[in-house]
Amino acid sequence: MNIAVNAFFLPGSFPESGSHFIITSFTSIAAQFPEHQFIFITDKATLFTFPSEKNCTNIIVGPEIKNSLRLKYWLNYKVPTLLLKHHVDVFVTSAVCSLRSKIPQCLIINELSFLTQKNELAKNWNRYLKKNTADFLSAAKTIVATSVFLQQQLINIYNTKNNTPFLVYKNAPPIFHPVDWEQKENIKQQYCLGKEYFFYSGNIGSQHNLIPLLKAFSFFKKRQKSNMQLVLVSTSACDTALSKSLSLYKYKTDIQLLEYASIETIALLTSAAYAVVNPTFEEGFNIGAVEAMQSGTPLIISNIPVIQEICGDAALFINPTDFNDIADKMMLLFKDENKKKELITKGLQQSTKFSKQKSNEQLWQAVVNELK
Repeated sequence: MNIAVNAFFLPGSFPESGSHFIITSFTSIAAQFPEHQFIFITDKATLFTFPSEKNCTNIIVGPEIKNSLRLKYWLNYKVPTLLLKHHVDVFVTSAVCSLRSKIPQCLIINELSFLTQKNELAKNWNRYLKKNTADFLSAAKTIVATSVFLQQQLINIYNTKNNTPFLVYKNAPPIFHPVDWEQKENIKQQYCLGKEYFFYSGNIGSQHNLIPLLKAFSFFKKRQKSNMQLVLVSTSACDTALSKSLSLYKYKTDIQLLEYASIETIALLTSAAYAVVNPTFEEGFNIGAVEAMQSGTPLIISNIPVIQEICGDAALFINPTDFNDIADKMMLLFKDENKKKELITKGLQQSTKFSKQKSNEQLWQAVVNELK
């Protein structure tokens, strides 16, 4: 069987994006099934490491995707030709699919935040997805949803009950794991002069709800009089509006901002953090929550349905728009060592529900279903 994998990245993609999930998952699947051929298709050279197994081929197909018009051309004209040329049996893709190809397609949906998201930096992509997702779902033979919450959204909003989405949870890379006391001290020394820190990783911008986090940290500092730091990390750049806010921030010397961070750096900082704090309001699968739990790090995170599904009772939940609530949970964890230990234990246990083996098995079943 010949399986093509859409490995292109939308501009500004974060490691939790669908493309990263597909590439890492099918790298493992390819190693598990050497009798099948896997073709990874992208629009440009990337720093992401593609698989080197003998049954894998990496192909760059231009033009480089810089806007929705080019994406439409790439999906509907360039990709179908390539699929036919390589006698592809199944095309696996995330968020988008070809509306002209007759090859069976497995469409992985990671989120529907484009329906409500007001991120100015991504408004053109959101508009494109809002306009075309119904057609993408109709064109796909098999649909995969990465949470029960999302599965139900697809049925309610897009009426996909006649093509019930497969449920496939994402999994965190094994690089996210607990570290011993000495390693934690070394990491804290390297990034925070040996001080404890709260940790946030994700897109860094005012539109990503970081202003309430900064206000909460200010309130925490005033009340606790500690030398606690706040580390903000992203694989991309901090936006201009937030940079200006940070320059005027009273506790700016207690803020560590790391832009263009590697996944290795994020894993280290996650494992040594006093707690991960994420007041997100995006309703996609939050892989950062799994990374924190898998690393043995307490988690303070938004009380939205998909995250409650992921975390169970292994996190402190917050109203992401209420900085007082965020600060209260930060202070609770700072004062209560038993609560911290309880969250670490529960988090490690909860994270086992998101294993790579189970995820790969479910994905493979969805692909095989294409050929029925």
